[in-house]
Amino acid sequence: MDIDTTTAPTATTDADGITTTTVDGVRTLLAPRSGPVTAGLLFRVGRADETLPTSGITHLVEHLALHRHGLSDLHYNGATAAAYTLFAVTGTTADVVEYLNGVCAALRDLPVDRLETEKEILRTEAAGRGRGAGHGMDLWRYGARSYGLLDCAETGLPAITAEDVRDWARTRFTAENAVLWMTGDTLPEGLDLTLPAGEWLPAPEPTSALPATPAYFHGDAGGVVLTSVLPRSTAAHLFAEVLGKELFRELRQKGGYSYTAAAEYHPRDTDHATITAYADALPAKQDALVGAFVDVLAKLRAGRIEQADLDSVRASALAQFDSPDLAAAMLPAAAMDLLMRHRHLAVDGARAEIEAVTVEDLHRVAQEVWADALVRVPGRGVDWAGLTAAAASPEIVTGRRYSALEDGKVALLVAKDGISLVTPDDQVTVRYAECALMQVFPDGARHLVGNDGFTIAVEPTLYRLTLGWLAPLDAGVPAAAVVRMPPRDPARIPRPNPSNVRPRAARPDRSGAVTAWIWVLGTLTVLLSAGTGLVVFAETDPELSPEGPDWAAVFFSVLLTATCAYPWIEYLRKRRRGEG
Repeated sequence: MDIDTTTAPTATTDADGITTTTVDGVRTLLAPRSGPVTAGLLFRVGRADETLPTSGITHLVEHLALHRHGLSDLHYNGATAAAYTLFAVTGTTADVVEYLNGVCAALRDLPVDRLETEKEILRTEAAGRGRGAGHGMDLWRYGARSYGLLDCAETGLPAITAEDVRDWARTRFTAENAVLWMTGDTLPEGLDLTLPAGEWLPAPEPTSALPATPAYFHGDAGGVVLTSVLPRSTAAHLFAEVLGKELFRELRQKGGYSYTAAAEYHPRDTDHATITAYADALPAKQDALVGAFVDVLAKLRAGRIEQADLDSVRASALAQFDSPDLAAAMLPAAAMDLLMRHRHLAVDGARAEIEAVTVEDLHRVAQEVWADALVRVPGRGVDWAGLTAAAASPEIVTGRRYSALEDGKVALLVAKDGISLVTPDDQVTVRYAECALMQVFPDGARHLVGNDGFTIAVEPTLYRLTLGWLAPLDAGVPAAAVVRMPPRDPARIPRPNPSNVRPRAARPDRSGAVTAWIWVLGTLTVLLSAGTGLVVFAETDPELSPEGPDWAAVFFSVLLTATCAYPWIEYLRKRRRGEG
């Protein structure tokens, strides 16, 4: 389109050379740079905005919006992150205009005839995607919600409909929820960013699955990973660099435990960032690695930070301002700050903040990092370092017990308010009110995921299930958490090994006579407890027993009550643990 200067939106240029304007209601940043034009269209929506039943919908919209560019030679890409979605492109001015116009046109009218095909492409993409060193950390920290969804599969794909993706695009991919950045002095002609009207959406509030911090959990045997969430700041950014230098020096150069030892700083949302530190090691050196890793954090937390390290990372941070196309280089970060409504510092302000950071500032950040730390360790725990085990499901439900066909010590406990899986070594509980997802399969299977990220896979083929066992689950789990799955390939339905299946008669305490006797003991226990209370009252009351208590009568009453109560209490204890 031709830019009519009489109606064009107001454009302002700051001291760094970045021009701010709007195009079709989309906030836009421009800065000159030689060479090809590069642009990025950002939307403030990502995986953290979803739920497990809708997980994958943002990624699906991104794919559908890019479908028509599939055979183009243009260098472009799309990315769906935790809190934003990006459409990026590099090429000639005409190429960039065509790409951006096409993305916006697709978002206005998604090619939903491609829905099922793009779902299959997303599944294929997920199957081939590698897992980074920090995989699983977000799930343990946030649970199966908000930012923890980055560690979860896109479980909502089977049930997402054409209307779902249209509504998601109409309400999230809007002009008010977008920011465009582009290299160039002026807006190119023909640019059409028409999008639905909407509103800016703040970043999702984080959830938590941790009972306390600092905390740890056992993970992959490849090494140690630490994450910590703290307020965004220049000091925190520089601290991450200092931490990386110290880890490399102590764990690789001095100790020889690691090949990779580093730390990174990444903004999470408007006000907070995540520091991630990691180090790898061979199995024989992992115990030593854990100790040395913790020692590095303890050293920095105690304030033993070298001025030379701060000076080194400060010099590297200041060097970024020496770029010949500085304004253009700053565009992506400036656009992200604008999208997230985080303060954006001009060059002079950024320089001043970097130069003002002191060793004392880094000491304070080190203490904040440790206070919020979540550490994944191989091998033994690190309680000795003051970290708490990040355990979940401390309690199990009291409900009907269904034993596994292959092992009677493994059982499902199904109650009105939740379900538990108990084994000789572990227990997991999902309360229906806190169920993030229940996948329902036509063959009767139910896969439940709690808000804390722990899962229970209920496979009818593996348990001694009876008619009606599904009723509490189907009645208790909120409808919004239910995803109905397509039929599974019969080969993917688990089956027990016939040679390991024990006959039902092998279960020891399920006869009617035994059950009746247990309940008789329970009734006697209640009656004897009441009787014992009366005997004790009578024998210790001076008016009823003027000659003093008959301790023999009291002892006999207590002994008789205890004799009847013990098997009843033991029965209740085993039932609660899923053993009875």
